[in-house]
This record gives sequence, structure tokens and C-alpha cells, in this order.
Amino acid sequence: MNAYIHDAVRTPRGKARPDGGLAALKPHELITGLVDAMETRSSAPRAADALILGCVGQVGAQGGNIALITKLHAELDDGAFAFSLNNFCVSGLTAVGQAAAMVQTDAVQTALAGGVEMMSRVPFMGDKADYYEDASFPPRTRYIPVAVAADRLAEDTGVTRADLDAAALTSQQRTAAAEGTALNASRIPLNGLDREEGARAKTTADSLAALPCAFSTLAAPYTDALEGRALDHRHTVAHAPPMSDGAGLALVSGSAEGARARILGWVEAGGDPAASLTAGFTAMERVLDKVGLTLADMDRIEFMEAFAVVIAKFLREHPDHADRTNVGGGHLAKGHPMGATGAILLSSLLDALDACEGRYGLVVASGAQGVGSAMIVERMG
Repeated sequence: MNAYIHDAVRTPRGKARPDGGLAALKPHELITGLVDAMETRSSAPRAADALILGCVGQVGAQGGNIALITKLHAELDDGAFAFSLNNFCVSGLTAVGQAAAMVQTDAVQTALAGGVEMMSRVPFMGDKADYYEDASFPPRTRYIPVAVAADRLAEDTGVTRADLDAAALTSQQRTAAAEGTALNASRIPLNGLDREEGARAKTTADSLAALPCAFSTLAAPYTDALEGRALDHRHTVAHAPPMSDGAGLALVSGSAEGARARILGWVEAGGDPAASLTAGFTAMERVLDKVGLTLADMDRIEFMEAFAVVIAKFLREHPDHADRTNVGGGHLAKGHPMGATGAILLSSLLDALDACEGRYGLVVASGAQGVGSAMIVERMG
């Protein structure tokens, strides 16, 4: 059985601070707002058999099974089941993939899937996991903050400061140019916020070049995990996606009638934890091979800007695809609500395909410690 996406919507991304544009809402209210929007857009989300949500910080406001809480708040059918998952920054795409797998195996007829993260309420590493400081692991598998891992990856792969600046500038420029266009057709205003709050439209090459590297101090407590290595720190705050509040949601079913896209393939991948942020590349290669297509077949690509090194590395390896990748801007400008990111990128991909009347689209997401996910869709119509 095929799995089809009937709709995929997203919130704007709000700044992760008490006065941020979405901070007055609760995580389940973000998803309920997207469910309401789907109904307005002529789908039937409240008839879904399941709700699957990715969320990284599952404590406090996001604890207690945020998917189940959202099911109750959004008034989904009592018979629908709900569960939450944490696959770090690829969680939202993993959730959609899980929904597709359930549809394809006839476990459910329809499922809502996506992710939510409110970093204004649950900050980065807010779950305070023992693993973050556990020295009993071998150095190669110890936790290293993703910003430090990004600097290590840039050094290991030869991505320069100039490459990072170029990636950040393109993200900001494309984000600004996309406002008011069809590239944001499925972005749903909430709480009066109707734009990407963290974007900086006035960013210039000179302003980027003037910024100091930002993460050398952060690396200091992780000397043992880095096996004594002194990094050449290259990332600035402009090369890191802003911490954000946001959510994304897709409605997946086995019926093609009225669908926006068909899911052709989805792959999860693990990777070397000491080469953090690279597993998305592995997932991308595997899903392309799985469906028998190439990057050249993709009309649009949403490649997660999980720090500037990742998108810079992709574009260095595939320069011919720059004009088709992140055409409406990316996370470096818009922000990164961790568990929601994959679902947000999927929604952005469908808007980009609609805008160019393209056929095939690819979304790729990477996370810390060797997690990656990728999905290929075929636009209907």
C-alpha cells in the first residue's frame, strides 16, 4: 500500500525567549492550531487513527507524553492512539516516516505526524540526561555539544570560514525573499506571529565576516571527549540556527484522493558519533538508491541547515543543485525547534514543489551523535 501526504503545515518559528512570538502558548496549543488549520484547508485531521509527535526535550511543559496531551487538547477521537518519540533533531521526520510505515502495513488508515519544540519553555539539554556528562563511555561515543561537533566537522572536512559565511548569507537572503510568496503557503500564523521571528533580513557579507567565533568556551569541558584535541573554531552565532519555538504536522493516509504528495521512500540512518551531523548524508544516499532516483531528478531539496558546515558541505559536493536547495531559506535564518524540524522541512518542501510545479522532492535531516533521516516525495497533480 502507498502512503500519501494529504497536507503538511507548519507554524512560523518564534524566538526562544519569554517575549518570543509563540512563547505565550503551550506546546500542545501549537499542534492544535495546526490541526485547526488543516480542517480549514479541507482535510479531516481529527478523524486520524493516530498522532505521532517528535519532541527532544520531553520534560516540564513537554513531558507526560506530549502527543497524548495534544490528542486530548485537540479533541481527536478517543479511539486514536498517540505516542511521542525522541530521535534528536530528526524527530519530526522520523515521526512522519513512522506514520507512513503504519499506513503501508495497514496498521492504520490515517495518521497525524510531526513534531513540536518550545525552547522558550524547555531549553537545549533541558532534560539533563546523565549521558551528557557520563565519562564512562569511550571518548568516541561521549556526548559533545552539537556546536562543538560542527567546528570539528568543519576542520575535518576543510569547510572554511568563508564557506560558512556564504551559507549563512544565502539562507538569510532567501528567507527574506520568500516572505509573501507561495513558498510559505502552508505556514500557519499563530498568536499573531506570521513570519520567521529570528530572521535577519539586513544581514550582509561584511556583518558576517565581523563576527567572532563563538564556541571555543563551550568546548572546554569536553576536552576528554575530544581526546585532547584543540579545535580550530570556525562557527559564529550566525552559523548556528537560532533556538526557536515551532511545530510541523502532516496528515498521512493510504488514499490518493485529494493528496498533495506520495511518499516514495524514507530511510533512517545511524553514523559515526565522532563525525556528528553526517548521518543525514548517509540517509540521503540510501533513500535515493532505494527509490532508484538521483539528486538530478529532484526538483526541490530541503537540506537541514543543522549548522552552516552541513549545508556548506552538501553544496560543495553538489554545486549543481544549489539553485534547487532550500529555495525559501533555511534554518540558519529561520531557527531550529529541534523535534519539529523534520516536519517543518517537509511542509516547506511541498510548498516549494507546488511553487515550481515540480515532481520529485527530497528532505534531509541530521542530528547529533550520528542520527539522520531522509524522505523522497512525489507531488500529485
